[in-house]
Amino acid sequence: MPKMKTKKSASKRFRISGVGTIKRAHATKRHILTKRTTKNKRQLRGMVKMSPADAKLVRAMLPYA
Repeated sequence: MPKMKTKKSASKRFRISGVGTIKRAHATKRHILTKRTTKNKRQLRGMVKMSPADAKLVRAMLPYA
C-alpha cells in the first residue's frame, strides 16, 4: 500500500494543537481592510478551534498530522 498524500493546501491553512484539536484562522482578514474597524480587525487575530464536523474533514486531508 503506498503512503497517503497530504493535501498541501490544507497543511498551509490548518494547524494541529498539542492535544490534537484543529485550529484555523479567521476569515475576512486578507485584503480590503480599510472599511473594517480597528476593533473588528483586532478581534479577528489569532486562531480558533474548528467545529467537530469540519475537523473530521480536515483530518482526512492531513493523514500524518
